[in-house]
Amino acid sequence: MNSPRRGEIWIANLGSPPNRHWVLIVSVDERNLSDRIDTVLIVPFSSRGAASPTVVEFPPGETGLPGRSFVRGHYMQILDKRVLLAQERRVLSATRMREVAMAIRRSFDPDAPWAGRYLSESPEPGPERAPARRVRGKRPQNDGRALPR
Repeated sequence: MNSPRRGEIWIANLGSPPNRHWVLIVSVDERNLSDRIDTVLIVPFSSRGAASPTVVEFPPGETGLPGRSFVRGHYMQILDKRVLLAQERRVLSATRMREVAMAIRRSFDPDAPWAGRYLSESPEPGPERAPARRVRGKRPQNDGRALPR
């Protein structure tokens, strides 16, 4: 089997019992090509999706898959290389991989850029955050963006 590379689309066995599924390799090639690491990071493709900060939509011509496809950054997972069955013919562009990486980042980083736009568009400036005031004996309120120190 060829070593998977970042941006490639593969067929893999996912789940229990295993089902054949298209997946996108998102881990860096230093990891993917290593003989000492038996896993890759993937995001599975879905035939359904809705616009959100963690979802990227792909037309069929871009992926080579039978229809419109979606990857959900919040579904990134570690996958053993042994369950990768076959590589598809298409490889995603560096620009599209940056969009996928940002969707993954937005799944855990509330400060990641998103205004309903992709990286090729400039984000709208957001409101500045004022530093939390500390009242004697009370902890500052968490605004949901960062944990209090």
